[in-house]
Amino acid sequence: MDIKEYFARISYRGSYDKPDLATLTDIFQHHIRAVPFENLSIHCGESIELDLEATYNKIVRKKRGGWCMENNHLLSWVLKTLGYNVTLLGAKVYIPEYDAYAEKIDHLLLKVVLDDKSYIVDGGFGMAYQMWQPMELVPGTNQPQTPGIFRFLEENGVWYLEKVKRKWVPNQSVSTSPNVEKEVCRRIYLFTLQPRDIEEFRASNTHLQTAPDSLFVTKSICSLQTADGVRALVGWKLTEMKYNYKDNMDLVEIRILADEEMEKTLKEKFNITLDKKFVAINTSQLSLF
Repeated sequence: MDIKEYFARISYRGSYDKPDLATLTDIFQHHIRAVPFENLSIHCGESIELDLEATYNKIVRKKRGGWCMENNHLLSWVLKTLGYNVTLLGAKVYIPEYDAYAEKIDHLLLKVVLDDKSYIVDGGFGMAYQMWQPMELVPGTNQPQTPGIFRFLEENGVWYLEKVKRKWVPNQSVSTSPNVEKEVCRRIYLFTLQPRDIEEFRASNTHLQTAPDSLFVTKSICSLQTADGVRALVGWKLTEMKYNYKDNMDLVEIRILADEEMEKTLKEKFNITLDKKFVAINTSQLSLF
């Protein structure tokens, strides 16, 4: 595992000799624009391992993506290698259709301490809820970013992350509903500051890729942040969103792909080439946008 090889993977050419917020932010943004959030292994008959070296080989050498326990585990190694003070944290993701948070920890994120300030770094959420900058761990303060306004709330030692969604308008060249979504505040996950070890995520890592009702079993997902938005392939539906297109609105374009377009789309839109046969699926009603 070589930090320069990782930097080549994410096309990072900046300095990294000083572990400060500017460098952290720059590396983080290169990561989320180069490494997709994806669960395609599940739908290729591969298992997702928590071994750091296996994750490194998958993401850096095979130019694949991964989910939170891969992306953020790799990022923790990167940041520790560069001298940052990094702690693994565990979160429970909010499920809007059930209006409830997961019963058990199902998300890995990072806390980084810099100059006596704590920041949350999460490069493994994906879709339109992916933060683009490290977020200072302060409660009740709006932290505007390109994807929207994020903020933390805190109650009795439990922290909540939420995002104010912009309205979005469909690209008029495609036939989608003309309705413009109302601006809403969306809960994302809750977490505590209890330090975690990667071993504590093994049960969740197994459950999420094997349970019949797991979102990751019922949907094939691949999303990647772009210079001005996000693109995602969920099942056969390709969604491309451009943030803050005009008047506090995001522009959304949706296409349904044919099976024969999938391989080319993964290569061209996400720079992913799979070793094994990929079988797309989208049988869950849970919304990812």
